[in-house]
Amino acid sequence: YVYDITKKRRIQLNSALFGASAYGHLLKKYDILLKAFLFLRFGGNMTRDKLIKKIATWIMMAIMLSVFLLDIICVAMCNRYQNKFEITPAQFSSDGTADRIHFLNTYNSDAILIESNGKFALIDSGEGDRNPRRKLSYNGSEEAVIKYLKKAAGDAEGKVTLEFALGTHNHYDHVGTFEAIANDPDITVKTFYIKPVNREIAHEYEYNGWGIETTYADTVKAFQNRGTVVTSEIPSEPFKFGDFTLTFYNTTLDDARLHGQGENAESVGTMVEKGKKSAFLAADITRTTGLEGLLLPQLHKVDLLKVGHHGYYGSTSWKFAKELSPKIAIITNRLGKIYPDVKWTLTMKSHSAIFATVDENGIIAEFTDNDEIKLSNHAQD
Repeated sequence: YVYDITKKRRIQLNSALFGASAYGHLLKKYDILLKAFLFLRFGGNMTRDKLIKKIATWIMMAIMLSVFLLDIICVAMCNRYQNKFEITPAQFSSDGTADRIHFLNTYNSDAILIESNGKFALIDSGEGDRNPRRKLSYNGSEEAVIKYLKKAAGDAEGKVTLEFALGTHNHYDHVGTFEAIANDPDITVKTFYIKPVNREIAHEYEYNGWGIETTYADTVKAFQNRGTVVTSEIPSEPFKFGDFTLTFYNTTLDDARLHGQGENAESVGTMVEKGKKSAFLAADITRTTGLEGLLLPQLHKVDLLKVGHHGYYGSTSWKFAKELSPKIAIITNRLGKIYPDVKWTLTMKSHSAIFATVDENGIIAEFTDNDEIKLSNHAQD
């Protein structure tokens, strides 16, 4: 604090005081007092610039220490919540009546297999091997996803039938492997749901630089060549899928409220329900696009949340976490790549046990007939 002796009032100055033009008159007024303080306190060895740097350094150290301590608390709480759930190695033996959600390890992309009473469906496919955003060659998840489908959903001859597949939106890390799936003769997809690219919603760099229109066109063509029914008319009403009840959200082709918000704003969310248990698969739904806020009034508390946008910035606001209050949060990513605010929100606001598909090498959530959700990992070992 600096005291104005003449007017008997106190003025509070922040760390940016010395560089703020608005306080220029104060600098001149108290320059003599400041120099006197520096001389008496530091014997004339400390200049004003050095003092500012010293104060800024201590402030930064205090902030960094606070973040470090908060992260330690967050990790400790996360471990505590994780310990409430037993997670065992995955078993694929089944009498054909199991009700499961398979969260595949496709690194920081989405591929989710729905299994219920002998029926299978795929929500997103993971990143393919030819991402237009990457200039260098690399291996995506095509081989891993197709291998998993044949292991988890294949019959005695290795043939796979998917009742439907859903592309939640046209980013390559969500739909990139669908073309390879469509071209595999051992996999049949009866219906493929996907919304076309809407230039009123997508950013220019997404359809020019990221090639989302080409991705959409190539995927649709591959499925049509196989005789799959391709449609943008995504069901908006709840429907039965084996023992599950599924509900899709954000199925509208053009919502003017989302114009200019980017392709993530096209994300289709999926509610999976059985008995008293439910899960919400949030695709790339985020608060930053406004979609989280638009969908929240339609949603309800869930037991499991597939966190939106891989746990990156903008996903899972405090209000969203509070209203859904998931006991289990699944991240399609590494735990270490989750943004700190997302981890903090899930841990301290909704008290969720966080599990990451990469760290667990695939996660299966089984909905039992006793209204339980049992978790298993190492599904892709």
